Amino acid sequence: MAPAEILSGKAVSAQVRERLKKQVAEMKEKFPGFTPGLAILQVGNRDDSNLYINMKLKAAAEIGISANHIKLPNTATEAEVLKCIASLNGDPAIHGFIVQLPLDSDKPINTEKITNAVSPEKDVDGLSSINAGKLSRGDLGDCFIPCTPKGCMELISQTGIQVAGKRAVVIGRSKIVGAPMHDLLLWNHATVTTCHSKTSTLAEEVGKADILVVAAGKAEMVKGEWIKPGAIVIDCGINHVPDSTKASGKRVVGDVAYATAKEKASYITPVPGGVGPMTVAMLMQSTVESAQRFLEKFQPGKWNIQYNQLTLKMPVPSDIEISRSCIPKPIDQVAKEVGLLPDEMELYGQTKAKVQLSALKRLKNQPDGKYVVVTGITPTPLGEGKSTTTIGLVQALGAHLHQNVFACVRQPSQGPTFGIKGGAAGGGYSQVIPMEEFNLHLTGDIHAITAANNLVAAAVDARMFHELTQNDQALYNRLVPSVNGVRKFSEIQIRRLQKLGINKTDPTALTKEEVNLFVRLDIDPATITWQRVLDTNDRFLRKITIGQSPTEKGFSRTAQFDITVSSEIMAVLALSDSLDDMKRRLGRMVVASSKRGEPVTTDDLGVTGALAVLMKDAVKPNLMQTLEGTPVFVHAGPFANIAHGNSSVLADKIALKLVGKEGFVVTEAGFGADIGMEKFFNIKCRYSGLRPNVVVLVATVRALKMHGGGPAVTAGVPLPKEYTEENLQLLAKGCSNLSKQIQNARMFGVPVVVAVNAFKTDTKAELALVVQLAKEAGAFDAVECTHWAEGGKGAVALAQAVQRASQTPSNFRFLYNVELPVIDKIRLIAQQIYGASDIELLPEAQEKVTLYTKQGFGNLPICMAKTHLSLSHDPEQKGAPTGFILPIRDIRASVGAGFLYPLVGTMSTMPGLPTRPCFYDIDLDPLSGEVNGLF
Repeated sequence: MAPAEILSGKAVSAQVRERLKKQVAEMKEKFPGFTPGLAILQVGNRDDSNLYINMKLKAAAEIGISANHIKLPNTATEAEVLKCIASLNGDPAIHGFIVQLPLDSDKPINTEKITNAVSPEKDVDGLSSINAGKLSRGDLGDCFIPCTPKGCMELISQTGIQVAGKRAVVIGRSKIVGAPMHDLLLWNHATVTTCHSKTSTLAEEVGKADILVVAAGKAEMVKGEWIKPGAIVIDCGINHVPDSTKASGKRVVGDVAYATAKEKASYITPVPGGVGPMTVAMLMQSTVESAQRFLEKFQPGKWNIQYNQLTLKMPVPSDIEISRSCIPKPIDQVAKEVGLLPDEMELYGQTKAKVQLSALKRLKNQPDGKYVVVTGITPTPLGEGKSTTTIGLVQALGAHLHQNVFACVRQPSQGPTFGIKGGAAGGGYSQVIPMEEFNLHLTGDIHAITAANNLVAAAVDARMFHELTQNDQALYNRLVPSVNGVRKFSEIQIRRLQKLGINKTDPTALTKEEVNLFVRLDIDPATITWQRVLDTNDRFLRKITIGQSPTEKGFSRTAQFDITVSSEIMAVLALSDSLDDMKRRLGRMVVASSKRGEPVTTDDLGVTGALAVLMKDAVKPNLMQTLEGTPVFVHAGPFANIAHGNSSVLADKIALKLVGKEGFVVTEAGFGADIGMEKFFNIKCRYSGLRPNVVVLVATVRALKMHGGGPAVTAGVPLPKEYTEENLQLLAKGCSNLSKQIQNARMFGVPVVVAVNAFKTDTKAELALVVQLAKEAGAFDAVECTHWAEGGKGAVALAQAVQRASQTPSNFRFLYNVELPVIDKIRLIAQQIYGASDIELLPEAQEKVTLYTKQGFGNLPICMAKTHLSLSHDPEQKGAPTGFILPIRDIRASVGAGFLYPLVGTMSTMPGLPTRPCFYDIDLDPLSGEVNGLF
């Protein structure tokens, strides 16, 4: 018979590499910024390992794989190797990961333990017990196959001969080649015999083989005469034998006597140039396959999410009963469903987690989804259900219309939770769960803000005290101490020197005048705007005297406590788009003015870095879920009057990437559209660069009747009959407020969908009238909603309307240019949004305009602080008043957050407790550990 055809591993591997090169190029084109990643971990410095690794690195570079060679010294311990493996397992940029064997360490290391530590999803060498087990069970599509057997199968496939039904013999039973080769042939339907050193009839077994794979590690042990005529022979051996004709004195041979075997076989692999090149090619192929699996698993737009089925009851039970009736999914499952990676999560128990900002970096090239903001008409003191509508809408979009959707909501303060308002997790069958986690500590973000805020307050008073009690040189010696005979400025002190125009880094080089400038902030106590905070309603902290201890040497002053969520640090958190941005904003916060009229910042106080440390975890959004299992980001909760009243930019940005191009992110703006929505557009969207697609405007019959002239609505007091009986005339008159708020939203170029939040006392005629008048006022659509009683099912029509609206053009635009003078920006908001004829600045406000303009803050956006109970400054003026003069009592600056806030009337920043606070009903069951009494 004719000599065997040569199965050239060089030629076949070249074809494989070329194919992979095209696949990687297509992958990169489809997913910009994505590159398959391979990590090679080496312990020690063996020459043969270095040679093999260089081959792999060269092949990876040729194909377009990003290969990373990590080299540990031969002194590395098992624990150090395992730590390195854990880090690589968690790196989302690495899709294939191999440990180069043997491990060249002078410390005892368990190789089996090391190979099994590699994540099975990245084990492209296929050496872990999990991958080996899957291969032995025949799960070929769900595991990685060791590279040499995989290469052997590729070479066999090149012959065109079907494996199925053939007799195959494998010589060798190593975990790397022999054993997996047996399994691979078996699950490709060959009849397989494995031979080894103890096989007594080796020649006889070889003679039966249609396919022979030899991996024994013995030079030319298989003789040509043993081989069945026409067999396929795959030789995996690499052995060195003496050869005086070679310069090295030796040559490479395989485990098969090649010269005689090729006369009997139909196909045979040479040594070298046969199986060897295929091993590297198959490693590359497995890496590309792993990258493809990664993209399929974590690609935005392809959520495979499990929704919870609600069991609706009538009458609707209490919020806490409903919350408890639904078992939340483990939060790591929610994270996995929406495409977050394990290393991007920090679990806080089973129902909440923080999300690393690295997720945003990973997803930066993904298109954003549709951006929806939920706002409302001017509310009654009872609220009109914006939070409930937000949650009902996302449940409808997700669980009922099967869209990728995220809710992004504010974290509530604990003050109202224990005061008069109660919880803020939505309500009825449209809630964030567990509601007790949501309404209480959550992950500690508000506590971090409290600590950071009060550190600044302490720094302000301590600095004034020390400046008043020490001369310049004493201050300088303490601010820049000598440590082990060396004096040097800290980084933040160098920034202060540069701000002062002192370009020196040697503490001994400053002149007396420069030392004076450096050490004296010279804070004017009358200009201090920074207050201490507490997340508890406490009316007796609204005005206090500090510094009364004898140790403060008589330096006392009047101060106050605010509630934590009113802290500028909360607004900074909400508007930051990265950790670095947050740090810069924290450093820009102005706490007072000097006696020379210059702004004094937290950076001047030297506290910026410490604030960033306190806030480093708070900057990460918190992941929770709704009753129906849709994901929710709960992050930041700034006041909606003296701040902008919206959840965080970071949560929105991450969510928009996760939902994918066709998905939805629904966020909520505090108070009515004249306040929260206007600030969402002019402040939040200005800083985030995000552009909204749809406004959902929540309206209730109850509130519209109030605007039509109905009696006062008071919390805790039964509603007058005007609100519980049909009254179309009162309702129609009150729709002037609805019309004005629709106009306000459309002023920004965004389509408006009105959600009529139906109560059981509303009649069909009343609901129909609101829908009709909303459409006549210019709403894209208006829809009756029953999500409080029915969950997502009750908001399906709303969700469908939002889908349709999102497909229309959104010609978003800001109301004003920030370069306009401060007074002009305030006037535009007052006239265009509130309906005022003009504004009137009281003397204190006029002084602040002059001061802030001089200090360089005149080009900041405006954040109006006014009552939420009327479009005007007077909470008693309902409907849509016009022609009034809007009085501006004062103007203050949140420079770090990035806005000026004019005060229209008096704003309380520390709520008080009522006669009967909510805490009377809140209790802990010592047996079950359950919280009772939240609502």
